[in-house]
Amino acid sequence: MFFFNKKAAEIKIIQTPKDMIAESRRLRGRGRTIALVPTMGFFHEGHLSLMREAGKRAQRTVTSIFVNPAQFGPGEDFDTYPRDMDRDMEMARNEGVDIVFAPVADDLYGPGFQTYVEPSDLARRLCGRSRPHHFRGVLTVVSKLFHMVRPHVAVFGEKDYQQLVIVKRMVRDLDFDVEIAGAPIVREKNGLAMSSRNARLKPGQTPSALSLFAALGKAREMVEAGTLSSPKMIGAAAEIIQSRPETSIDYISICDPDTLEDVDVIERPALMALAVRVGKIRLIDNALLCPKTFRPN
Repeated sequence: MFFFNKKAAEIKIIQTPKDMIAESRRLRGRGRTIALVPTMGFFHEGHLSLMREAGKRAQRTVTSIFVNPAQFGPGEDFDTYPRDMDRDMEMARNEGVDIVFAPVADDLYGPGFQTYVEPSDLARRLCGRSRPHHFRGVLTVVSKLFHMVRPHVAVFGEKDYQQLVIVKRMVRDLDFDVEIAGAPIVREKNGLAMSSRNARLKPGQTPSALSLFAALGKAREMVEAGTLSSPKMIGAAAEIIQSRPETSIDYISICDPDTLEDVDVIERPALMALAVRVGKIRLIDNALLCPKTFRPN
């Protein structure tokens, strides 16, 4: 079933896979191009930037809102993940989104559900080390969204860089007929990477959360000064983060941007990625490090 929201008459809300598939067929049958922005809701400026990018790339923009239980592990924050559908609808309407697809878990993972998309090596690095089933859940729901929405292009944020790389790999490996576009990280004025989880930071925890941005900044300074040793940069980053209260490092990695394999010496552009808990909140961030000596072919 789909209906029109009274607060946002221009937006069509679709709640079931069956109706989303029917709407996608209707739009494609009329020659319309479709862009998809997959989200878990509780929008911030980062999400809105993805919607704007989607609007540039297709005639119709679909934003999905679904807090996906399959990508949360035991003890993670599925139950406390922030949700506010009315707020999200108003923000999406202001960005010109055409359709919000907001299914419920029972419709996506029905009784006896047992078919998952299993990623390989890319998912064993970075976040996959401490969240071993996370990307299986991500790829499964993204593949289902692709089948239901049938987008010509899907837009993902580069803050979740590993997710972006893994989704691109799935699209290539499984021959999905969809273009995957990445959009830059959007930051608060203080440098903190925007995340729905930021809303759960307690008063006084922001300086500790900013240690991620400070660590990335230190790494950039070191590369500019000619330091190309990954262990040295990782050590300096860890020192900054550990100097702040309530911080616990999940990982700090400097890796190849395509394979996510660790690199010991930065001879070409490399990704510095990190995940840190501030209190109970797990935050991620990343930046590309480019040595002065690198000359692209």
